[in-house]
This record gives sequence, structure tokens and C-alpha cells, in this order.
Amino acid sequence: MNKQQWIKKAIVIGMVTTMGLGTMMATGVGATKVEAATVSKGQSVVNFGKNFMGTPYKFGASTSTTKVFDCSSFMKHIFNKYNVSLPRTAAAQSKVGTAVSKANLRVGDLVFFSSGSRATGKNVTHVAVYAGNGKILHTYGKPGVTVSDLNSGTWKKTYLKARRVL
Repeated sequence: MNKQQWIKKAIVIGMVTTMGLGTMMATGVGATKVEAATVSKGQSVVNFGKNFMGTPYKFGASTSTTKVFDCSSFMKHIFNKYNVSLPRTAAAQSKVGTAVSKANLRVGDLVFFSSGSRATGKNVTHVAVYAGNGKILHTYGKPGVTVSDLNSGTWKKTYLKARRVL
């Protein structure tokens, strides 16, 4: 193949590739598969949970509503969308899945704390989901569903353990 034939072939391949990708992008064909392949299940759980930012906190909230959450009903709700069935309470949730160290947290891991008025420093009273980059997604008190820093303040002091359920 001479240089001129090679250039023509390269141009044709380039045009076909561009048209094919353009068609896929315009019609959305293949977009879901590409997106699903690049977003982990844990990230999907966190992304879904962020849709509820600001939803008020209510201790003992029913699992049949999304108008209010407590920490464990929130985890139960967002994980259920991805076919992970969690028990109702934070203490019970702290016993499912496999243990994971704080140093090895992945997005989507459950993290547990002993905080608030019922805390002894050893009992699980709060649950959140690890959102990556040292952040947790959870709900408590006045802010309701929010993102907090795992490595500062109350959350650093009251951290107990983490479990992987995905």
C-alpha cells in the first residue's frame, strides 16, 4: 500500500468512527453501559442518597417515607434501591457485611459511630455511608441529610468501625 492509499484509508476509518460515535451519542445508544461501567455501585448509592440533601431528620422515622429519615432508615432506603437489604437499626446494620479498616474505606462502605445522647463510646448509635475523600453522607439533627468530614470534629472522635455490604 502506498502512502496515498494509506492516507485515504485512514481518513475513511476516521470518518466512519466519528459518524458511528456521533450516532451513538446523538441517540444515546451505549451511553448507559459506558456510564454504568465507570460508576461503582457504591458511588451510585451515594449519588442517589445526595438527592435527599436537606431532608429533615427524625429519630425513629418510618421506613415507608422519604419525607424524614433517621440515620438507619436513610441507609436502608438508599441501599435498598441497589438491592441491598439492610436491617432497621444502626446497631443491627453494624453486624452485616464484612469488617473494613478506616484506612481501606471505599465509597459505599457503611461507617458507624457512638455519638449523641445514647452513646457510651462503645455502642453503635449512628450510621453513615462513606462518600470518598474523607467525607460521609448521613442524616442527623438540624441539618438533616448532609455531607460531613469523617476526619474532624464529632465524627473523628466517635468513629467506631466500618462494614462493607456491596
